[in-house]
Amino acid sequence: MAFDVRKVLQGHRGSGALALALLAVLFIGLVMLANLGLRGLRADLTENRLYTLAPGTLNILKSLDEPINLYFYFSRAAGEEAPRLNTYATRVREMLEEMAARAGGKIRLQSIDPEPFSEDEDRAAELGLQAVPLGRGSETFYFGLAGTNSTDGRAVIELFNPDQEEFLEYDIAKLVVELARPKKPVIGLLTTLPMSTDFNPMTGQMRDPWAVMSQLEQLFTVRTLSNEAVSIDADIEVLVLVHPKELSQATLYAIDQFILRGGRALIFVDPQSEADPAGQQPGNPYAAMGANRSSTLEPLLKAWGIEFNPRQVIGDLQRALMVGGMGGGEPQRHIAFLGLDRSNLNEKDVITAALDSINVATTGSIRLAQGSALTLEPLVQTSALAAALPVERFAMLFDPASLRDGFQPTGERYVIAARLSGKLRSAFPEGRPAGETPAVPLAQQPDVLKESAQAVNLVLVADTDLLTDMLWVRSESFFGQRFAQAIANNGDLVLNAVDNLTGNSDLISIRGRASFVRPFERVEELRRQAEDRFRSKERELEEELRATEQKLVALQSSRNDKSSLILTPEQEQELGRFQDEKLRIRKELREVRHGLDQEIERLGTLLKVINIALVPLLLTIAALAAFMWRRRRAASRT
Repeated sequence: MAFDVRKVLQGHRGSGALALALLAVLFIGLVMLANLGLRGLRADLTENRLYTLAPGTLNILKSLDEPINLYFYFSRAAGEEAPRLNTYATRVREMLEEMAARAGGKIRLQSIDPEPFSEDEDRAAELGLQAVPLGRGSETFYFGLAGTNSTDGRAVIELFNPDQEEFLEYDIAKLVVELARPKKPVIGLLTTLPMSTDFNPMTGQMRDPWAVMSQLEQLFTVRTLSNEAVSIDADIEVLVLVHPKELSQATLYAIDQFILRGGRALIFVDPQSEADPAGQQPGNPYAAMGANRSSTLEPLLKAWGIEFNPRQVIGDLQRALMVGGMGGGEPQRHIAFLGLDRSNLNEKDVITAALDSINVATTGSIRLAQGSALTLEPLVQTSALAAALPVERFAMLFDPASLRDGFQPTGERYVIAARLSGKLRSAFPEGRPAGETPAVPLAQQPDVLKESAQAVNLVLVADTDLLTDMLWVRSESFFGQRFAQAIANNGDLVLNAVDNLTGNSDLISIRGRASFVRPFERVEELRRQAEDRFRSKERELEEELRATEQKLVALQSSRNDKSSLILTPEQEQELGRFQDEKLRIRKELREVRHGLDQEIERLGTLLKVINIALVPLLLTIAALAAFMWRRRRAASRT
């Protein structure tokens, strides 16, 4: 039977083209079904829920009263030359888009690629974004976020840092909160230390304010409270207590009730405050020796379930700072003056995550009492080479080196600063202390709280000296002007703590997230296993080589003709055996390396199958199921 080959081939080509057309139609249909069936549905399949906003963030977005404009600036052309930044920019954009989608129309997001010398670049600079020079002429790179509100308020994240990715959600949510509440937060400061501008009786001159005080006044509305205060204003968002020493019962009661009502507090206590002016007399530097320089905030801490021993100062052999000797002597290490680095700071908490160093002096330590209902999260800790010293040793300390006499580290890492949260019991269960005059008439007094209605938020620091300029600021002169140059992050610690506590409860609840970029742990494990086998074979080869060389030396030394270079049959046989063994081991090494590549390739193939075939198939099935369920639901209603 005759047939036309060309017609058969044309028929095959026609059926192939028809099959491709049908596949294209099927693919388009499935995409349309998926868009219809899965519209509005979201599923976060990542292990650490990277694409799921925290409950606190959702509450912030739902509580927005007025629209907020967000402008995301990213220089795409420059970012393409830095793959890491390009990847992180995608992560930031996805986070912003998710927030905008959840804000119910109250966030208007714009993504802008500012071209050089364009109006967009001028606008970015006007909003306060940081331009990073790329080193090629005048070209700059933008990667930040600016926001505005209906009252012309502005907030900005100058530059997104990939190293701080864990706090991306917190940083953006904080910016949103700032725009939603444009007024400066009010903080109340109660201190017994000379932090503000005043007269110094020791020098007979006016004293400049501490650098940390100047920074607080720039960012917050600071309201100074009297040491005899019997009430705390309702508009104070954070109460900052610095060296609360010998406070009256009425003041302690006011502090207790303020915190139990949900007020936040940053508290600095100290077993030996070097800045305490107690006992100081002009012209007599020894008058202050033996004076009480401790603060405890008792009985509040005890009632709250917090232990702080004012009779103990923490020394640390590993973190001891160099200090000047008495009378201009040689500098020496002072184990109670500590220079703490990143290994002593909590990298998972937003207050300390970006800090590098903290300096403290004659600090104490804090811990929870047995049975305490609080949760303690360390922010700053000593090293394991630390121990407690009696505070009496610092009353007349002329030689800091003497502190090392008999000093035995306990192996414990003492907590210097901590975040505390949970329910509190009042230190005044019977109500206002007897004999104390109320701040307002009885009818206007709020109800006495015996315990907190909700979880409180406190940051407690067992040192006040970290606030003093001598531990973190160096004064420099520039054209006759004095400038403060930070040499440690003490000021940043204080500002971060106050900034975090002034946020609402939802903002405080947003903690660090896992990183978006994750290593290929399984691949790395396979590589480590293969490298272990590879190194084992290498050691075996080296041992074989040494053994053979020793055998050759022995054979050579046993010959009578020492000068002859001709190998004996025994030497030739030994060399031949070694060469064969060397080739065998090298072959095994190649097989080990090839086996590693095969395992990694098999893993890669499996992941490709899952990502390319299995996941789309599952999504298509889910889309079809959702589409059918919605159709049945609609049909049942009609």
